[in-house]
Amino acid sequence: MPQTYDAAIVGAGVTGALTARALSRYDLRVALIERLHDVAQGATKANSSIVHAGFDAKSGTLKARMNVRGNAMMEETCAALHVPFNRCGSLVVGFTPEELPVLEELKARGEANGVPGLRILSRDELLEMEPNVNPEAAGALYAPTGGIVCPYELCIAATECAAGQGVDFYRDFDVREIAQEAGGFTLRGAAGEEIKAGIVVNAAGVHADDISRLIGDDSFSIHARRGEYLLLDSAQKGVVNHTIFQCPTKMGKGVLITPTVHGNVLVGPSAENIDDKLDLATTDWGLRNVQSTVARSVPNYRIRDVITSFSGLRAVSDKDEFILRPSAVNPRFIQAAGIESPGLSAAPAIGEFVAELVIAAMDEKPAVKADWNPGRREPVRIAELSAEERKAKIAENPLYGRIICRCENVSEGEIVDAIHAPAGARDVDGVKRRTRAGMGRCQGGFCGTKVLEILSRELDLPPDAITKFGGGSKILIEKTK
Repeated sequence: MPQTYDAAIVGAGVTGALTARALSRYDLRVALIERLHDVAQGATKANSSIVHAGFDAKSGTLKARMNVRGNAMMEETCAALHVPFNRCGSLVVGFTPEELPVLEELKARGEANGVPGLRILSRDELLEMEPNVNPEAAGALYAPTGGIVCPYELCIAATECAAGQGVDFYRDFDVREIAQEAGGFTLRGAAGEEIKAGIVVNAAGVHADDISRLIGDDSFSIHARRGEYLLLDSAQKGVVNHTIFQCPTKMGKGVLITPTVHGNVLVGPSAENIDDKLDLATTDWGLRNVQSTVARSVPNYRIRDVITSFSGLRAVSDKDEFILRPSAVNPRFIQAAGIESPGLSAAPAIGEFVAELVIAAMDEKPAVKADWNPGRREPVRIAELSAEERKAKIAENPLYGRIICRCENVSEGEIVDAIHAPAGARDVDGVKRRTRAGMGRCQGGFCGTKVLEILSRELDLPPDAITKFGGGSKILIEKTK
């Protein structure tokens, strides 16, 4: 018999995870369903990591409302979930006199949206704040409430919180059929698995229109917009201290350069509409475009310090707006679709809003848990501890004294914790996103095999069953001796 839930969320990106966390406040049975092997596998793992202030979205839209509310919620959300967040501020730089009116327009729009503290900087004020910015800049819009966060850490933490409060997490559940029945739905996966749910939340990212069509709702369409990025080593830390944008275009907010919460520097993205919703290739054109475009903002960043490149797909809807509403086909099917930028910034607010839509769709309103915990157990991060704190942790568990990843100073104890956490890591990339083992300059060249061995031991699986990111991404194929 299939498991039965009050609500099922399709898609375990940051939207789905924070919706699951919001619903875990209530006395409900909730399922979080992901077609891939782990959370944060779609747009959430590959985006700009920016918490936008809220001046870009058109006034009166859900994008504007959710962005400003999500920005205001982000600090408290990250503190509860023990996720690093830095309100470093953002700058939109104008390089010609013709671009300065655009900055004024963005400032006026931001003020209409309720963004505090916006002001226009002169060239001298800009260069005092960011000495490495191109001295040919004419001025900038400064937004002090802009910030940075690690998107996949936020998603993982929200999932751990939800799972710790009783939400069931399903991996590798590729929803192919949704049968509408009296009182709810039956969701069937590609492997024949089934669950039942009274309410379904569609948070499936670039596949949200495909999921919507499974109930006969074709009221919107999603296309993928690929953005390519370069990640620079922490040796470039300090080349910029704020997120630096150029003036936006019809394709988005443009190529930016920003610090990350972990001390790296991120450059990108390009913007290319593509047909294939699974195409995460990086291209010579895209990366060269990123390199040359960002040099207009910060000419002296060092391209030789690039340690990796990657791409992500934005879920761009034909509505140019977040789609957050019950379906007209079935009001118990809640759409959380078209969540492109500023989706990460808005995610805490979207989770809250969608949870309210779910509760409103129920015939009987559930009770709020008296003992609900909005957080999770704080992860041990050996690299961030003082010498005395490390000594105490190693005395508590000697595995914290064995460093596996030298680039990022990640211990075996941290990796074991990540595997055994609620909805924990099951593959090498899952460990990487939870602990940063493999995130450094060598990109796992030193620690990759050791991480594989630990996963094999802790999951009681043969080494050749461990994958990089699930599916067919095997690392070891067969024994040679």
